[in-house]
Amino acid sequence: MPTWTVEAIGMFAALLGTICWAPQTIKTIRTRDTKSLSLGTNLLLLSTVILWLIYGIALNSFPLIIANLVSMILVGIIVVLKLKHG
Repeated sequence: MPTWTVEAIGMFAALLGTICWAPQTIKTIRTRDTKSLSLGTNLLLLSTVILWLIYGIALNSFPLIIANLVSMILVGIIVVLKLKHG
């Protein structure tokens, strides 16, 4: 498979995996309602995207770096709001 095709697939997967957290983050910011959100699950997810970010940096993989950096920010916001608002 050509390199550009592999990179395009990676970028598309990164885009989909990242934007899926945007609606939850936006809703949580707007409503401050975090009762139904699991702190444990979001902490595990935050840990996962941090590890994927480190992995992407080690591989110098732009799709992994960008996707996991943005995901880390979005999930990090959810975790902070969960800790702040319960």
